[in-house]
Amino acid sequence: MRNSHRFFENKECRYFPCHKGLQDFNCLFCYCPMYQKKDCSGNPRYFERDGEQIKDCSGCVFPHQPQNYDKIIQLLKRDS
Repeated sequence: MRNSHRFFENKECRYFPCHKGLQDFNCLFCYCPMYQKKDCSGNPRYFERDGEQIKDCSGCVFPHQPQNYDKIIQLLKRDS
C-alpha cells in the first residue's frame, strides 16, 4: 500500500512493527485512539492489579489493519 491520509507505514521507526503478523501495517494510529474507550472495537485483555482494572492492548492489531480505518473514524465521530 502507498502512504496516504488513510495509511502510513513507518519502517524506520525503532518499534516497527510493534505487533507481528500483518503484511500491510498501518502506523497511522500508532497510539490507539480507542485506548480510553471501554467498548473499543479491538480485542484487549483486562487484568487487575492492586484493585485496579488494567487494559492490555499488546495483542490487538485492530488499529493497524488498513481495512479498519473507516471503522475507527466512525467510532471517533460517534463519540465526539
